[in-house]
Amino acid sequence: MQLYKSRGFSEFFQDTFTFLKQEGKHFFKHYFIINGAFLLILVVLGYFFTKFYTDFIFGGLLEGKSTTLVDDYINENLGLFVLMALVFIVVALIAGMVSYAYPAIYLKLYSNHEGSRFDTTHLINAYKSNLGKLVIYILCSILIAIPLFIGFVIGAFALIITIIGILTIPLLIGAFMLFYSMTLMEYLENKKDIWGSFGYAWQLLKSKFWSAVGCVGLFYLISYIIQNVISLVPYLFGMASLFTTIDSGGPSQEELGSTMTIIMLLVFFLTFIVSAILGSIVQLNQGIIFYSLKEDNENINTKSIIDQIGSGE
Repeated sequence: MQLYKSRGFSEFFQDTFTFLKQEGKHFFKHYFIINGAFLLILVVLGYFFTKFYTDFIFGGLLEGKSTTLVDDYINENLGLFVLMALVFIVVALIAGMVSYAYPAIYLKLYSNHEGSRFDTTHLINAYKSNLGKLVIYILCSILIAIPLFIGFVIGAFALIITIIGILTIPLLIGAFMLFYSMTLMEYLENKKDIWGSFGYAWQLLKSKFWSAVGCVGLFYLISYIIQNVISLVPYLFGMASLFTTIDSGGPSQEELGSTMTIIMLLVFFLTFIVSAILGSIVQLNQGIIFYSLKEDNENINTKSIIDQIGSGE
């Protein structure tokens, strides 16, 4: 599929799903290869946290044990808790950076190779060669996020005053997400410095503001709804199981704790995996928008076609 192509609101949607249909298997295969180890570590840490939480709530409080049980346990195992917290924070930061940069790096390679004719080695090499840029991007993004966050809070507060305004909050979120995403993609092009990339992203964002931001905002809203619906499914099955047990005489404390542990673990695993997949799709959509707006601004594909015609003559 041609990335450098002028598109409108409907094409942003259609070409995102077209790309997933054509290249989705290749995209997600390498996504989980690149991010798999980090995701697995986070899942394991999340499992232990969820297991501890449910054991404490349903194995301690519901059985009438001391409410300071969790404090006592943490104090007795303070070193372990600090170590796990540090490991979780470090892995989460690395995993977040790798996962966030994946669609941008993937689409850059896709554009350079004129298709998905690249493998994991190319992706890993791209990460290595752009490691310094990713660190600079994160630091500068945090710096510029301070005034942007203030503006976001003010804008969100102004919008939530009315019902119509509440419905437009996804547009505000979409604008911020797209701005940051396009900055990273332009920065990885190696043609501008980080501040020049921020300025260029703002220039692109303004060129088709409503269609671009509207598409991203709608993708974000759909993703949010899907995640919440999927997370409700285990709860519904769990509640149905509890009601069935109550009808047959009432659950014991052990049965209640076991059921709720299973429910929370299922919710955690489903939400974690689904959010990772949907987050990548939302970013992929932002990538499609970036290359479209870049084509409108620079006519990259048009110039390439003209050059090919000229060389053919």
